[in-house]
Amino acid sequence: MQTPAVLAMTDAMQDTAEPLPETASPDVEEHPDPAEDELTKLDPAYAKALRLTAIITAIPFLIGALILELAGVLPLRGIVIVPIVLLLAFLIIRVPLRRYHARGYDHAADRLRVVRGILFRSDTVVPFGRVQHIDVDQGPIERFYDIATLTLHTAGNHNSSVNLPGLKHATALEMRETIRAAIKRDTM
Repeated sequence: MQTPAVLAMTDAMQDTAEPLPETASPDVEEHPDPAEDELTKLDPAYAKALRLTAIITAIPFLIGALILELAGVLPLRGIVIVPIVLLLAFLIIRVPLRRYHARGYDHAADRLRVVRGILFRSDTVVPFGRVQHIDVDQGPIERFYDIATLTLHTAGNHNSSVNLPGLKHATALEMRETIRAAIKRDTM
C-alpha cells in the first residue's frame, strides 16, 4: 500500500510528464512497401485463363478418381473422390487468384521490372540495354482471352529470359515496340 505522500508525488509527476506518443496498432503498417504500390497489375483476364488451365489440368485426375470409385476396388464409397474433388476445387478456385495477385510489373523508360511468386518471391529488373530480342507469345487459351506473354531475352546463361504473362495483347505489342525503340536509341 502506498502512502498519501507517494500518491501525491505520483500524481504531480503524471501532471508534468509529457504524454507518451501513441503507438500504431500491430494491424497497421507504418511504412508500407512502396515497391508494391508502384507495380502495375496484370489484366484480369489472366486470372480467368489460369482458372481455365487449372480446370483442363484437373479433368484427368477427376476421371481417374471416378474410375477408382466406380470400379469398386476400395471398400468405402467416397474415399477417393471426395478428397480429390476438394483438392481440385481449391486448385481451381483459390490458386489462380493467388498467382494473379502475386504478379506485377513496372515499365520504366530504361528498364522492365517483373515481380512474381507466391512462396518464393522473385523481383527481376531487366535493363533494356541487355535485351537481345523480344517475343510476344499467345497460346490458344491466351488468344481466347486476348492476352499475351511478353518475353525478353538477354545475354547470359542464368535467367537469360524473363517472361511477363497476362498482358493484354495490344499492351504487349506496344511494350515490345517501346522496348525496341529504347534499344535503338541506346545503340546509336
